[in-house]
Amino acid sequence: MSYTERTYRLGLRENDLAYFQVVYKETDLYIGVRSDRFTPELAKRTESLVRELRGRLERYIGEDPGFLHTLKPYTPAAAAPEIAHEMAAAARLAGVGPMAAVAGAFAARVGRELSRFSKEVLVENGGDIFLKSSCRRLIGVFAADSPFTGRVALEIPSNMTPLGICTSSGVVGHSLSLGKADAVVVLAASAALADAVATAAANLVSGPEEVYRATEFASQVPGVLGVLSIKGDRLAAWGKIKLVPVDAGHG
Repeated sequence: MSYTERTYRLGLRENDLAYFQVVYKETDLYIGVRSDRFTPELAKRTESLVRELRGRLERYIGEDPGFLHTLKPYTPAAAAPEIAHEMAAAARLAGVGPMAAVAGAFAARVGRELSRFSKEVLVENGGDIFLKSSCRRLIGVFAADSPFTGRVALEIPSNMTPLGICTSSGVVGHSLSLGKADAVVVLAASAALADAVATAAANLVSGPEEVYRATEFASQVPGVLGVLSIKGDRLAAWGKIKLVPVDAGHG
């Protein structure tokens, strides 16, 4: 899979962080760490971790293809790698298949490892984010052609991190979605859970009115801290969601 520029990543940049990218097969990570903690060796170690995680998961899927293909909650074999169990547990709470949690689970695994070296860590994987920070951060909201895109950002206080901030869209990206949401963003301490719930909630959105249904669904899942659902000019939010104008946030 060739790399294409992900324009929504422009909404993630913070001046105090050094950024690097790790691309391996379908995994495409955009990573920020404290500028004084970045080294080429850290980037190499991160790539090695991604290769190791993918290798373990791919070998397991080769033995248990049902894990890959099911769209319903699934119980992996006891000997499955830890990340497979993490994905399955998160997906079960959301009522979806375990692959709905894969991007968030990968972002969190990499983020937790990088947290050993840097107090500031941002790992983005296909719109799904692991964030650890000692200061307030702004995460831009990308919701396709909605008028909210580029105009609002999520304000994340440091005391909410480590945090998963995951987005599912029925019109943007290559991930499977059965709905037509411009964006459903879910906040949870577990990025795998945030990913799975965002997928499930976005599946419920076929038109602007369903943003309320999607938000209500996500709000009922244990562990979810906040939800933001967008379709066109309609927006619904619940929980620890604080939106700020982009201009004010960057001023």
